[in-house]
Formats: sequence, C-alpha cells, structure tokens
Amino acid sequence: MKKDTIDELFNKLQDTIDYAEPANGHQQRFLEKLNNSKGVATFAPKKKNSWFLTLSVAATIAILLSVGIFQYNTTSSIDDKVAQISPEASNTQFYFANLIEQQIKELNSEKSPETEKIINDTMGQLKKLQLNYTKMEQDLVNGGNSKLILSAMITNFQTRIDLLNEVMVQIENIKSIKKSNNENYTI
Repeated sequence: MKKDTIDELFNKLQDTIDYAEPANGHQQRFLEKLNNSKGVATFAPKKKNSWFLTLSVAATIAILLSVGIFQYNTTSSIDDKVAQISPEASNTQFYFANLIEQQIKELNSEKSPETEKIINDTMGQLKKLQLNYTKMEQDLVNGGNSKLILSAMITNFQTRIDLLNEVMVQIENIKSIKKSNNENYTI
C-alpha cells in the first residue's frame, strides 16, 4: 500500500472541505444562548473507596517501618559481629573514633575564609576513609583474613589521625602567614 504525501491528501480532500461562512447572525445567536444558560454543568467526581485509600496509607507506613527497622538492625549487627570477632577491635574503634571526633571539632573551629577550602577537602578525604573502613568491617564479618583486615582497619584510623594533624599544622601556617602579613601593613 502506497503512502499518500500531504499534497496528494489535500488534493483528494479539497472537495470535502467546507469553506463557507456561517449564516448571518449565527455568532450572535450562539453568544445569546451561551449568556442565557443558567448554571454551570458540573460533573460529579468519582467516589473513591475510602477503604482503598486507608489500606494504601497503612501499607505505605508498614513498608517504611519495616525498611527502617531492617536498616537499623543491619547497621547495629555489623558492629556487634565485629565486636564478637575481635573485642579489641571494638575498643580500638571506640578510642580512635573519639579521638578523630575531637580533632574534627577542633578543625571546624578553625574554619575561616582562608582555611575553608582545605577543611572541606579534608572532610571529603575523611568520608572516603570512613567508607573504606565500613567496607573493611563488612569484609571482616564476611570471614576475610581477620589479622590482615584488623591491621588495615587500624591503619585506616591512623591515616585519618595523621591527615587531621597535618591539616592542623597547615592551618597554623596559614594563620601565622596571615598574622605576619597583617603586622607588615601599617596604616
């Protein structure tokens, strides 16, 4: 079957297209009828089943609660499993985590326009190291070489602490340069 082009289609339909103007007064009569109509036609909305809506809301809440509980149990169970595998690792994690948290607070207290970029970069590096640590925890729970993984976990903590110490030294250098520049300028 051959497809008609648009020109051929219009040529075929030319005799059937109505070009005639409506009768005189047609528009006026139409507008009068429109103005005379009293009231607006409304359509009654479909009545929804209230039980269906209630059931949908209840199902959504149940799903959200079960997902939340599952996530909470998964997170706490990894920490519990690490503590079961190596109680020393749990104690070490607590010690290093507190030390790192204190250094992060100290780092954030030094935030200024001059140090903002280095602090933000450091926080990004710390997040990457934390993600690596979480992967190592999962590897330990999954039965990897526990001595090697525990050593890598401790190295991860030490790397974070060294990074924070190095950044604090750099911030002190920035502050001393700023102070010496301010002292060199006199009004």
